[in-house]
Amino acid sequence: MSNIEHGSTNVYADLGLDSAEEMLVKAQLATKIGDIIKRRKLTQMQAAELLGITQPKLSGLLRGQFRGISETKMLECLTRLGRDVEIVVKPAPRSRAEGHVKVVFA
Repeated sequence: MSNIEHGSTNVYADLGLDSAEEMLVKAQLATKIGDIIKRRKLTQMQAAELLGITQPKLSGLLRGQFRGISETKMLECLTRLGRDVEIVVKPAPRSRAEGHVKVVFA
């Protein structure tokens, strides 16, 4: 019989990575960028030009290699793809000592 271990909602945290929360945010942003590019039927060259990054950098981003790309640059990519980005800062619940970062798509 197999033992199933349930993880958290963050695979990067489950792997014990130091920057788990940041990596999850970047993964979610990269996925959304890729979805929009596909929906608009842009080639990687067209999308890279529109986003102001090189095609190899975009290719890496879409394959999950986003350590060299800041969250700010990814948010800028979303605005260049016609998306509004809102940042909301609110108090953390009393049950947690620290806040956390979460991406919500409308």
